[in-house]
Amino acid sequence: MNEEGLVWVALTVIPRKEGVTAKTLRLRGYESFLPLYSVKRRWSDRMKIVELPLFPGYVFCRLNPLYRLPVLKIASVMGIAGPARTVEAVPDEEIAALQAVCRPGNQIVPYPFLTVGAKVRIQEGPFKDLEGILLEEKPARLVLSVVLLQRSLAINIDRQWVAPVRVYKELDP
Repeated sequence: MNEEGLVWVALTVIPRKEGVTAKTLRLRGYESFLPLYSVKRRWSDRMKIVELPLFPGYVFCRLNPLYRLPVLKIASVMGIAGPARTVEAVPDEEIAALQAVCRPGNQIVPYPFLTVGAKVRIQEGPFKDLEGILLEEKPARLVLSVVLLQRSLAINIDRQWVAPVRVYKELDP
């Protein structure tokens, strides 16, 4: 927290309302930051470069946590990311690093956040569509298991080939 009590927070916003939210925050006197990246998209008659949020559903805002209610009343803001009933500040160094890499001319793309122990799926290469557990990040070392045989093996693969497996639990009625 700086001398004015201002901290960076990550606001959760309605999907596809990130740009409107960032603009509304600026118009109301708040410092906001929406990291964007460029991607080529095919339209029916041409290719177009569009800017998309690097973190869909989030906008960074600098505010005093004691006076957060006006921000939370903005229609597109759903809340502040972090533990319930507390404001989790995003370190200034992380925001500064994001702002540095998001400058025009830098080529950035979103990348899945993986941790050791996460269940992952191989997206490319000779092991495409296999699932396993990530053992190490550099080099990416993956454990593949054959449950029926109760045997496992470890392989080294290109880290860029791996993506997290989305696990959805059914809600109990």
